[in-house]
Amino acid sequence: MARYRFVTTWRVRAAIEAVWDAIYHSERWPTWWKGVEQVTELQPGDKDGVGSVRRYVWKSTLPYRLVFDMRVTRVERPVVLDGEAFGELEGTGKWRLSHSDGVTTVEYVWDVRTTRAWMNFLAPIARPIFAWNHDVVMRWGGEGLARLLGAELTSGGGR
Repeated sequence: MARYRFVTTWRVRAAIEAVWDAIYHSERWPTWWKGVEQVTELQPGDKDGVGSVRRYVWKSTLPYRLVFDMRVTRVERPVVLDGEAFGELEGTGKWRLSHSDGVTTVEYVWDVRTTRAWMNFLAPIARPIFAWNHDVVMRWGGEGLARLLGAELTSGGGR
C-alpha cells in the first residue's frame, strides 16, 4: 500500500467554537465543502461522538471517487478531533484548532495508505497528482468553511 502524509493549515477570522462546530458536524460537510458528496452515519458514538463511525464519499477534479469510513477516536472540544480511517483509505486524521487575535488556526494531519489496487499500482508515478488532488479538496474545504461562517480565510494551504 502507498503511504501519504498531508498537513493542511487553514486560518479563519472566526471564533474557535464556530469553526469547531462546522468541522465536528461532518454530516453537514456536503452543504458547504465542495468535493464531499455524502456523509452517512453508520454507528453512533458516546455523548462526545467517540466511537461513532461515518462513511465519506469524496470526489475531486480527477475521474474517481474515494469512499472510506472514519471512526472518531478522540474528542477534546474545541481543540482536538481524531479519527481512524478504513476502507479505500486506511490510517488516521487529526484535527487541531487554536485561537489567537481573532483568528482560528486549523491544522489537519492526514496520514493514510491507499487500499485500491489501481492506486497502489500507479503510486510511483501518480503520487504528485494524488497529492495535488488532496490539496485541491482541502483548499475547497477552507474556502467553504470561510463562506459558511461569513469569515475571512487568511490562509489555507496544504502539504
